[in-house]
Amino acid sequence: MLVSLNQYHQNTKHSYLSVRTNSNQVDWNNPPNRFKNYADSYKRIHLDSKNSNYNFLYLISGITAKKTYPGIEYYLRVNPSAGALYPNEVYFQVRNIEGFEDGIYHLEVSSSSVVLLQTIKTNEGIENLLGLDFSIDGFVFFISSLYFRSSWKYKNRAFRYCLLDAGHLIGSIEASSYLFDKEFEILYDFPKQKLNEFFSFDEKEFFTSICLVGIKKDDKKDEFSLILPTLDGSSYDEGKLSFFVKNELIEKAYDDTLNVRNRRNQENRAIFNFQKQRFQDTIFNRRSIREFTKQSISKIQFESIMNVVNQAITSDCDEQVDIFYIINRVEGLEIGLYKNGKLIKNGDFSLKAGYLCLEQDLGKSSAVTFFLASKSQNYQEAYQKAGVIGHRLYLASNYLEIGCSGIGAYYDDEVCEFLEEQTMIFYALAIGN
Repeated sequence: MLVSLNQYHQNTKHSYLSVRTNSNQVDWNNPPNRFKNYADSYKRIHLDSKNSNYNFLYLISGITAKKTYPGIEYYLRVNPSAGALYPNEVYFQVRNIEGFEDGIYHLEVSSSSVVLLQTIKTNEGIENLLGLDFSIDGFVFFISSLYFRSSWKYKNRAFRYCLLDAGHLIGSIEASSYLFDKEFEILYDFPKQKLNEFFSFDEKEFFTSICLVGIKKDDKKDEFSLILPTLDGSSYDEGKLSFFVKNELIEKAYDDTLNVRNRRNQENRAIFNFQKQRFQDTIFNRRSIREFTKQSISKIQFESIMNVVNQAITSDCDEQVDIFYIINRVEGLEIGLYKNGKLIKNGDFSLKAGYLCLEQDLGKSSAVTFFLASKSQNYQEAYQKAGVIGHRLYLASNYLEIGCSGIGAYYDDEVCEFLEEQTMIFYALAIGN
């Protein structure tokens, strides 16, 4: 029953009525800060192309384009984000990697640099704090959310976008790890509150996931103290930037979903077969398509995309995320609604797909429209997995020169009615030409 599903999710559903009566008055001249920057006194390393490890980091969340409109200027990055608000930050520990002192760093997107927050000694490491009985030679990435960057526009629903965008960042780390032949896996079950305190976060920022990118070593490291200022990375008392507005519903949703229940490891690893240079170009040039021309894609193209999407996602908490999709225009495939590769309902549902996606043409003019859903009790983990799946869909489609667009807004209950399942809808996406 729906009442057994996540309460926050149920309280933040869109409906035909809600989108017409609960509109948010957004001051576009007074946006939140999309970049977090530590003081100039911290040492920085510019991510130029001279070092492959610098390229590896740049292709996780680097700036790839600048957009300018009357009164508005913003930057697009390797990773997509709802509303181009980028509510996530990336920190990492590095050990025994060329071009770096061993230490704790922040990925400073605004300057295409990494900031050395603190060096660590040979016997020190964050692994002990995380409860790991091994150390990592390589990178340990920490993904955080600054929810006001998103709630400024999306209000209570913003926690959904924080998790979804975190999943996209994980997907970016996975893609760059593949490109540079690095091991990759996700950790969701770690002491998040303890890590928040370790980085001197207040309620404005919190961690949701970790990625291990390196070689596991059978030794333990000593804990250490990280001395950092508490910074507000979304608003400052200067210029036209917004002031932070607390959202108790989002903060409670985070607290209520901290504990992982009955987790299952996924030890299998993804097997990708991209041509590396072409894949790197795809990562850098990835964009969200704004409209489709109702052209068909081939069955081979679609099956190639789904082969990438369905690869294992290595993690310590593998949640079931069901992939529903509506075939509108795929040569050689019957039109209709599919679930996890199986046709469950025949018919032309293109108009329905468009209506469900808040009446957007993207949903009805696509070759395929997807809905990612889950009944998981591990809300943060399942939602971020949906983001990883969505990121794979972007890259696999763009690699084949097929457009893709993520759609974070839809009529939740009406999608469930159409799917004939009581589930939580996490993401809608559309692909086509």
